[in-house]
Amino acid sequence: MNLATFRVLVQPTSEAFFSNFLPLTTTTTRFSLRDVAKSNMFSSSPVKVSSVDRSLYWGATMPRNRHPKSSKIIGTHSGTFQADEALGVWMLRQTKTYYDSSVIRTRDMSVLDAECDIVIDVGGTYDHFKLRYDHHQRGFEERWKKPPSSDANESYSVSKLSASGLIYRHYGRDVILELCPHLDADSIDIVYEKMYDGFMEAIDAIDTGVEIAAETAFSDATGLSSRVSRLNPRWNEDTDNAAVDQRFEVASAMCGEDFTSVLERLVYGSLPARKFVEEALLGRFDVDPSGEIMAFRAGGMPWKSHLYELEKKHGIGIDGGGGDAGPSVPLVKFVLYQDQSGMWRVQAVTVEGTAFTNRLGLPELWRGLRDDELSKVSGIEGCTFCHAAGFIGGNKSKEGAVMMARTALKAPETTVNSQRNTVSKHA
Repeated sequence: MNLATFRVLVQPTSEAFFSNFLPLTTTTTRFSLRDVAKSNMFSSSPVKVSSVDRSLYWGATMPRNRHPKSSKIIGTHSGTFQADEALGVWMLRQTKTYYDSSVIRTRDMSVLDAECDIVIDVGGTYDHFKLRYDHHQRGFEERWKKPPSSDANESYSVSKLSASGLIYRHYGRDVILELCPHLDADSIDIVYEKMYDGFMEAIDAIDTGVEIAAETAFSDATGLSSRVSRLNPRWNEDTDNAAVDQRFEVASAMCGEDFTSVLERLVYGSLPARKFVEEALLGRFDVDPSGEIMAFRAGGMPWKSHLYELEKKHGIGIDGGGGDAGPSVPLVKFVLYQDQSGMWRVQAVTVEGTAFTNRLGLPELWRGLRDDELSKVSGIEGCTFCHAAGFIGGNKSKEGAVMMARTALKAPETTVNSQRNTVSKHA
């Protein structure tokens, strides 16, 4: 099959997209490991898939060509593919042991056992010692264990692990170290957990049939799992096993691109912000004696997930206290920072695990007001705005922003769900 044919078969989409991936399919070689496979057009004919050229999709900061090509072979199932095993194969190919390894896609267990050094998403066995990583078998209950928090309560992922979740459990740290060799051990642990929470868990949940919510307001077909699914042949499309295996290579590369994109932003964007968030958290009593207001030296950096984790680390908001924060220290309610225009923002901290419910909102009387009108109602000079949902406001000066946050702390306790635009008050 030539490249022009492949462009037509895969998916009606832009030339620019497939120009990034088409070279991956040109070196695929097909060979039959068993004569019986040739005699049955519906059989899972084993195909040996060559390695991929990572230079086509890796981020500029990620190292390439780190090791010689491995002679080991990765096995997975043939036929329709999902992001699960496509990502798992890609992750294994980043490690030194399986770097650039070839892949056999088949459901013939005799071939998988005889020809493959490691097998994922097929075979009905999870055994790390035997290098078998399937999750479809009866009785499989493996889940991701969340890191311990200061309240000592254990928690686990909402879904069971998929094959890629199992691969990430055992090889994820190695993958991160290969791609980001400058990270120290503590940073790798942080990134390892955040990559699961922010990327891997969704792959596990979708593959194992866990809904993101009991009810959803719309349907999303833009996620990685959906995009990988669309690379499979349509039901009425005539295609052979070799063509499907070529598409699998495209899917695996696509998974790698998403993985490295998230990892790159996490390592070079989010992780450096962590020390500034911790600095602001530990210095919050210099902003206000309540300990419920903190100020950053600069705005624009990611801070929410770091704040939740660092509050737990320092025993903040835990009943009975603990850590180095002393007993009964309240959670942070407002974060202050200066935006690119020079305005000081007052942003409410959301309740962990929610997108729109705030620990404490700005006063209801301020909402929707701007400039002089807001300054008059609040009694604070320099006010610029207060969002109608009460989750953010602004002031011309840092001192004014601090006063807005302090006033909000003294107002009747208000939590806001900006999605529903409703307010509930508590005495």
